[in-house]
Amino acid sequence: MYSLSDFDFDLPPELIAQTPLAERSASRLLQVQGAQLTDRRFSDIVDLLQPGDLLVFNDTRVIKARLFGVKETGGKIEALVERILDAGTVHAQVRASKSPPPGSRIRLADAFDVTVGERFGEFYTLHFPADAFELLEQYGSLPLPPYIDHEADAYDETRYQTVYAKEPGAVAAPTAGLHFDQALLEQLAARGVKQAFVTLHVGAGTFQPVRVEDLSQHKMHSEWYTISPETVEAVRATRAAGGRVVAVGTTSMRALESGSQNGQLQAGSDDTQLFITPGYTFKTVDLLVTNFHLPKSTLLMLVSAFAGYEHIRAAYAHAIAQKYRFFSYGDAMLLTRT
Repeated sequence: MYSLSDFDFDLPPELIAQTPLAERSASRLLQVQGAQLTDRRFSDIVDLLQPGDLLVFNDTRVIKARLFGVKETGGKIEALVERILDAGTVHAQVRASKSPPPGSRIRLADAFDVTVGERFGEFYTLHFPADAFELLEQYGSLPLPPYIDHEADAYDETRYQTVYAKEPGAVAAPTAGLHFDQALLEQLAARGVKQAFVTLHVGAGTFQPVRVEDLSQHKMHSEWYTISPETVEAVRATRAAGGRVVAVGTTSMRALESGSQNGQLQAGSDDTQLFITPGYTFKTVDLLVTNFHLPKSTLLMLVSAFAGYEHIRAAYAHAIAQKYRFFSYGDAMLLTRT
């Protein structure tokens, strides 16, 4: 049994990537096959995948989920929308010196008022006066991760989205997909590597460290996902032909494995609180493309479960020694399931 301290490591701050590279596919790629570590370029993935393999991407789109405003009392607040429930209702984190009570109003972006509803765990329910997607797009700002030290600008608005982003609803990017540009996708298709999509709207909980030493006591954050019948069929056909299912990112992995809890992948939409730690039996995914993750994070636990705890410890030590770039705008790994 592993505990929280087993997933801690020291990372030199200068290895946290603050900006993306000029070219998406120019990142480095650490290939991890058991104990074997190979330093590569991300564009090498064309040669590392085989005709008949299936890449599964998360086509969620990051929304401009961060808003600043004032309470009726004049106190300043910051709201980070976590989930849009319907056109006029959202769940949001609200930072304020004093919690706004239900029924009170908040002026956001000096443009419109929202009404505070009931609490939902750590989130507030906020009632918007018009379509929440449209108001966020017009008045919100892109919510860059807390370890990036600059405010989002026009460049981030392009580069903190995947080139195939389609379904709005995430408050954080599925960052493994940021390495793929259109030219690379076309090269992969020409090689005979197939593509399929899931949608999982990444929540801000993805950045939250685990705070209990006993992992069985951790309450996993919830995220909404959907898997189409077309993707289920693509996975089935790949399996039948002897190909490999390659999840692009831990969010694609989480969707695929959440949809496979009955043993085989099922189409549909649901909330998932799946918490993958070492000892988990993977049901659908054979290879994983992923970035480097935060210490003590559920994502570090997930990749340790997938590639092997000791292998991931060695891979991270190697990446630090070789000065790989870490986290959302950083380099990537290609992991083989052990």
